[in-house]
Amino acid sequence: MSNCIFCKIIDGEIPSAKVYEDELIYIFKDIEPQVKVHLLAIPKKHITSLDELTAEDEQAIGHIFSTVAKLSEEFGITEGYRVISNCKDHGGQTVGHVHFHVLGGEKLPMNII
Repeated sequence: MSNCIFCKIIDGEIPSAKVYEDELIYIFKDIEPQVKVHLLAIPKKHITSLDELTAEDEQAIGHIFSTVAKLSEEFGITEGYRVISNCKDHGGQTVGHVHFHVLGGEKLPMNII
């Protein structure tokens, strides 16, 4: 999608602090972190919301979670972290591209994101 900020990040049109990339997913540091560690994990395929996921998307979405687990040691969040995804406007989704907030590095408050 030409106007999607996350697609532009994946394409290198907008700079990001990339922490991981492969053929399916892209993970980078949030520019406005809510806590000590705040990453965004996204599929490279543009999917507007969780409601649009199909069976063919399962590999990328599952891969996001297994990769986050592997990155937890590197980012010092092995004592616990939270993964959050907001769906559509009423669910708090502000970017129309499926994404997961990975939060950790400290004791997390219950009312974050």
